[in-house]
Amino acid sequence: MSQANLKNFEWNSKLVDRYNLAGPRYTSYPTAPQFHEDFKSNQFIQALTNSNATAAPLSLYFHIPFCAKICFYCGCNKIATRDTGRCEPYLEHLIKEMDLVAKHLDTSRQVNQLHWGGGTPTFLSHEQMRELMLETRKRFNLRDDDLGDYSIEIDPREIQSDTLALLREIGFNRVSFGLQDLNPKVQEAVNRIQPREMTEGAIIQARELGFRSLNLDLIYGLPHQTPASFTATLEEVIEINPDRLSIFNYAHMPERFKPQRRINAADLPSPEQKLQMLEQSITRLVEAGYVFIGMDHFAKPEDSLAIAQQESRLHRNFQGYTTHSECDLIAMGTSSISQIGSTYAQNDYDTQSYESKIAQGHFSTIKGMTLSSDDLIRRAAINQLICHFHLDGNAFGKRYSINFAEYFAKERVGLKQHQADGLLNIENNVLKITPAGRLLIRSICMVFDAYLDQNLIGKAFSRII
Repeated sequence: MSQANLKNFEWNSKLVDRYNLAGPRYTSYPTAPQFHEDFKSNQFIQALTNSNATAAPLSLYFHIPFCAKICFYCGCNKIATRDTGRCEPYLEHLIKEMDLVAKHLDTSRQVNQLHWGGGTPTFLSHEQMRELMLETRKRFNLRDDDLGDYSIEIDPREIQSDTLALLREIGFNRVSFGLQDLNPKVQEAVNRIQPREMTEGAIIQARELGFRSLNLDLIYGLPHQTPASFTATLEEVIEINPDRLSIFNYAHMPERFKPQRRINAADLPSPEQKLQMLEQSITRLVEAGYVFIGMDHFAKPEDSLAIAQQESRLHRNFQGYTTHSECDLIAMGTSSISQIGSTYAQNDYDTQSYESKIAQGHFSTIKGMTLSSDDLIRRAAINQLICHFHLDGNAFGKRYSINFAEYFAKERVGLKQHQADGLLNIENNVLKITPAGRLLIRSICMVFDAYLDQNLIGKAFSRII
């Protein structure tokens, strides 16, 4: 299996240097910078109402913005506190937001996917977690057969000996553990002391409790990391044996994220070292038998993510790669983004403002957009490319009632350099991404993006690798 995987990936240093520019991650198309404040909550309500006609299953996302400690690299929307009592008003408003949604949504629609993100969701007390899931079950049609994907992000430093058992009991069956790096010097520099035994013990316990598809998050580009030190971390992670791995690029933007000001820029690895870390990571994980799903995600061949990609069922949304393309995503809590049919809607970032609007019986929508037919066509094309690395223009044209070659004539011209450089092949109206192009798929997707402003790319996005 590993040999087959190696054939699907090729690191070409010259092409990486040429194409490693800033660009979107395409967890949505159009991307979040295109959301506008003219979009109001009544349009979100209309989208909820219209979605009932599809009878599509649901995906629920809850943003829990609390953390006991601040990791200096973090760019998430969070609140640092050690007092779980501060969560009570927020949880009360989450429940009220569920009630608002339920007024307009057919809540008999099955919830096939549920995710708690943050922040650190397990910052909540056991009683608070139990109550939030109970109140969710009262208002939505959660599955009882354990066949849904019900996942939660966990900081192993912030769980008790019986926390995982509680999470399994209330319905979670998937877990994503934050790790980032195992080197003590790196951990100290980012204010996240987390010995291997702590993470490995949590994973062993989760497996014993029947959790499936256990994920670990790593970050490359942190202070004091070197290609050698990160390889050492990776070898230990392979021994820990997670089902999935996410390896993210650290983007140092202290002007946007206050905690990052605690990181000494002089301690960061060079861009060349970061690329070396990524190359070594992909090569080593593929050798170890993981499937390179794309961008920064890896999964074992038997994992549902790898199977979905093999069966052309993989999808991408605000949580990254997912197997549930059929779901309408209803997101609740501060800064969360819903995706309902052809509509995106984002909640207020500010907790106080969010709670004030919800308390008055209003959604806290601050921006969003309704997609045009062209947006929908381009979204589908980008999703197909970024998830499956090929696009059959003939089949795609039939599905969307367009002449693919004519509709994307400008894009075909824009892809000529990519094609000349060996990143993709185009034959008989079929685009196939080469092993060298898989790593640079975001650059190829950018050609299909009708909104990209070249003057703003560097300000709005990080480099594509």
